[in-house]
Amino acid sequence: MGRQYLETEQKALEINLNEKIYGTFAEIGAGQEVAGYFFNVGASSGTVAKTMSAYDKFVSDDIYGYEQSGRYVCESRLYKMLNHEYNLVINRLSAERPDSLLFAFADTIETLNYHKTNHGQGWMGIRFQSTPHGEPNEMVLHVELLDTNTRLQQLAVGRLGVNMVFSCFSYGADYKMILESLMDNIEARVRIDMVRFDGPKFKDVNNSLVALELVRQKMTNVAVISKNGIPLHVSEFMYKKEVLLIRGGHKPITLRTLDRLNASTKKFHSDLSERSKGMEVLSELTMAKLKKDTGKVDEQDFLDRIELLNGMGQRVMITQCTFYREVIQYLTKYRVFKLGLVLGARELADLVSKKFYASKDGQLLASFGEVFTKNVQFYTYPDQKEGTGELIDSHNLIVPDGVKFLYKHIVDNKQVVDIVDVKKQYLHIYSSDVIRLLKNDEGSWEQMVPKRVAELIKAKNLFGFPCEKVEFDY
Repeated sequence: MGRQYLETEQKALEINLNEKIYGTFAEIGAGQEVAGYFFNVGASSGTVAKTMSAYDKFVSDDIYGYEQSGRYVCESRLYKMLNHEYNLVINRLSAERPDSLLFAFADTIETLNYHKTNHGQGWMGIRFQSTPHGEPNEMVLHVELLDTNTRLQQLAVGRLGVNMVFSCFSYGADYKMILESLMDNIEARVRIDMVRFDGPKFKDVNNSLVALELVRQKMTNVAVISKNGIPLHVSEFMYKKEVLLIRGGHKPITLRTLDRLNASTKKFHSDLSERSKGMEVLSELTMAKLKKDTGKVDEQDFLDRIELLNGMGQRVMITQCTFYREVIQYLTKYRVFKLGLVLGARELADLVSKKFYASKDGQLLASFGEVFTKNVQFYTYPDQKEGTGELIDSHNLIVPDGVKFLYKHIVDNKQVVDIVDVKKQYLHIYSSDVIRLLKNDEGSWEQMVPKRVAELIKAKNLFGFPCEKVEFDY
């Protein structure tokens, strides 16, 4: 069923006129943009119990507590605000308004500063009842503001907040409709790159699918899922760390995949700078990989891959990024100290060749500069030449003549390095062969994957296992 499109003011007014919905707004950073909409449309006394803006950090600390990280636009601050404000509204109003659906809305936002040395982004959340005196539900998101003007960013914050409040009270547990409605009147002005649902109303919502939907609806190019299947934002665990990103289809994880992970992690760890705050490893799933077989995303197939990756202790990054430069640009904004990208030797050859042939207009240096930057390093996992045992690595890679000098410069400067400590006996294993054997019910597939992966596939019936056998009566 479709939904009715409403202007921001109409949404705010409908909430105000609903006698049951009542709560508080707490906003720090950008200002009072969300609460302002509810006041401006009239009848706000039907919705607003309190608004506040703890703009000064000392005042904010006195109310919500100290932030050890020293950052105030962060997930931790948002949850402290939600905890404090929701407890207050329940304690103060439960007895006075026994039939109401009480809520607390909070946001902590940074818009462009005067010198425009930052980028607009922040956190929003709402904790609310779906039945009077019921257990609370929750929706939390991270937003990136794309307008280049502070006032326009503030207006976008206000509209997004109204969309959030309205959708939580209007669309039940239909997370796809809720996500779609968040972009009303602000399309192309924001990116929403993390959403998390919780509470009895959303008990059947799979948050891994929520992360997928953000990328599928093109609300963001990047979404991250934790080792426990919970959406995360990169700013909360990558800040000033060194990050290793491993792109692949992961259908399923093979012994070759595991070797590439272990060998690249070992090499990356040995290269860590003394100035970094540690390292993080991410397995990347691109939409292109997810659509490879049928041209569209199969949600169960996606969940099977997430199940395996999480089962092997991996965080997962879902991306709409066809080109590495898009991933690099995204992570750079959140102060990743260094980024390592793992790719096969043939993938590296393809990357270099595409950069060369796409730059015949004289922009070769600029094109290479988009990916081979000072804080990015490519880690090359070797491939085998067909019919021989010879390894292909960064040093014997075949690249176009017109780029050989530049490529040599990149290798000599260690922006491309080889992963040498690999298990050569696994180089012939490919995920496509495992899936083929699995679907044909040939037990040899189990010898091509880690023991834990085989156990998970069989225990949780991943990728259609066990495949149905068709029996004929003669």
